[in-house]
Parts: sequence; structure tokens; C-alpha cells
Amino acid sequence: MKHKHSQETFPWREGHSIEFLIDGEQFFPAMLKAIEKAENYVLMEMYLFESGEVANKFINAFSNAALRGVCVQLLVDGYGAKALSSKDRERLTSSGVQLAFYNPLSFKTLKGLKNNLKRTHRKYLIIDGESVFVGGAGITDHFYGDNAWRETVVDIKGKVISDWHTLFLDMFSQWSGQPVPAAIEPGSIDNDILGRLSYTSGGEKLEIKRVLLNRMNKCQSRVWFASAYFIPSRKVRKALRRAALRGNDVRLLLPGPVTDHPSVRYASRRYYARLLRFGVRIYEYQGRFTHTKMVLVDDWYTIGSSNVDRWNFRWNLEANLEVRSKQSAEIARKVLEDDFENCEEIHYKLWVNRSKIQRFKEWLWGKVDLWMTRNL
Repeated sequence: MKHKHSQETFPWREGHSIEFLIDGEQFFPAMLKAIEKAENYVLMEMYLFESGEVANKFINAFSNAALRGVCVQLLVDGYGAKALSSKDRERLTSSGVQLAFYNPLSFKTLKGLKNNLKRTHRKYLIIDGESVFVGGAGITDHFYGDNAWRETVVDIKGKVISDWHTLFLDMFSQWSGQPVPAAIEPGSIDNDILGRLSYTSGGEKLEIKRVLLNRMNKCQSRVWFASAYFIPSRKVRKALRRAALRGNDVRLLLPGPVTDHPSVRYASRRYYARLLRFGVRIYEYQGRFTHTKMVLVDDWYTIGSSNVDRWNFRWNLEANLEVRSKQSAEIARKVLEDDFENCEEIHYKLWVNRSKIQRFKEWLWGKVDLWMTRNL
């Protein structure tokens, strides 16, 4: 199937409630409760959907909603859902859930092999016109129980929900051939919290990157990054260095020794020395894998599915919530500060004296990253 993606740019909308949900023990129950209360439709676009304890709870919730007459439509990634068993897929569809797959894997031709790199990495759940849950979490056991991945999801209420509905409609209709229910007008919330949907479409629309660079170049006090994978472009690295040179508090919150892709961590660490030399502070999370994807710049922040890496911007479909609000940004600041408390800060003088084996791993995986960027 030919990939056709919306090029629409969504506006800022006023009046929102935004609740931060920390880790799976908070956001999974909130999402399941919202599905249970749905009256009209449940819409989800999701990268990771893997059979297990968490998936079982969601399959039960989706199925029960469909059986009571709620329209349940799920668009999951053809690669990210490869570990969703055929039994679980049957459970969903037999109950009336409409299940569609984005870009199913194909190995028939060389073109098909390269086309497999195109993935929807978006992660959001829409409940009627009441809520949209946005973050970096997948429907997988990685985010629940002992040693669960560190993740943040926001529960959003307000006018911006209608834009997430439009984004879903564009994708689900293309990959399922089925119509999406008309959007229910979100209720009004009387405050000045501004919200906006920004997204990327596999290299065709790089809005998240463009907005991020613009914000960093104009920052007045701070730039705090949290990213599970950090392979930044030259422009992003330059914006970080310049922000630090202007006297801003520039920090990176990145995975430490516990990560699902050690090679990516080594590739990202090759950028540390120059960033540290220009005054960027780098923190590595300890004890478990941090998967949070959030950037705070002054009183603006963005949270969602997008990491700060070239692969994301080149191949993936991503979707983030942008927020402008001093009050809400203060809550985001506290969330990140709590994470910094669980980090080890990397200092320049110690970093330049790291071992030769560490330097070799950075060089090796850096070369692999560059080769993939140039040849895929």
C-alpha cells in the first residue's frame, strides 16, 4: 500500500486539563478505567502491542467495550505488534473490535525490505470526546511490575482532542478501509492552558523537529531533554550548545546502564564530550530503563512518542502534545526534577578520562549509525 500521510498543521487551542501519570502503575489503570466508561468510541494508534499480562487486561477492556456497543478501532504497527499472538488477535476481532495493522512486514522484494523501516511509533488512546492519553508507553509488560521501564503519560481533556481524532481518522481509514466515527465535540475548560498536536510523517513532515529547534533557539532560561534514544542531528546539537553558551540551564536526561538497546546508548555517548565542554549537563538514569520522551523549554513543553534521534524523524510516524502554560510547565519541571534525582551526572573532566574500551564502543556504534543513516 502506498503511504499517504496528512500534511495538516494543527492550531493552538485554549482550555485544557492535563494530568501527569507516572509509570504503568498509574497510567495503565487510568486508561483501562476510561475504556470501561466509554459510551461512543475508543480509538487507539499504538506501536508496541505484545501479548502478556498487560495486553490481556486491555484486550478484555476493548472486547467488553465492543460487546456493549462502543465502536473500538485499533491501529497497531505491523512490526511493533508482531508479538501479539494470533489467539489474542482473534479475541479482539471476534468481539467486534476493528483491528488494523500499519505497514505489515513484507519480504518479497528489496523495495519491500526497505519499506519495512517505515513504522508508526505513535502512542495515543482517545476516549469519546472526553480524554486522550499521550506518551511513550506501549501495551506491553515492559511498563509494569518489577523493574518496569520509567515512563510518563498525560491524560488530556479539552479542545485539542478533536485534532487527535483527525489524525487517527487519516491513518485508520487508509489502513483499514473502514470509516471512523464522527468526533464528539470536547467540552470547554475555563483556563489559559494552550495545547497543540504536532507530528511527523516518516520524513515527509518534520514538524516536531522544526518546532523543537525554534524553541531551543529562542529559549530564555532552560532546555531540559528526556529521551530514551539520543542520536541528535547536527542542528539539534548546535542548538543545545548555543543555548548553554547563552547561559541557559541545559540538561539531558538519558538512559544509563539499563537500556533495551546498548548499541544506541554507545552511539549517543560519542556526542557527550563536546556537549559537556560547551556547558550542557548530562544525566544518566540509574536502576531501570528510562523511556520517557519529554522536552521542557521555559514555559513550553512537548511530550509524546518522539525521541530525539535521526531515525525517528526520517522513518517513523510520531505524535506529540505541545503545551504552553506556566502552571502546567511547573508540573512538568517537577516530574523531570524527580527523575534527575535518580540519575548520575556525567562530568567533563571524568568523561575525557574514560577507558579505551568505552571509546572503542562509541566509535564502533557511531560508525554503524552513520552507515545506516547514509545507506538506508
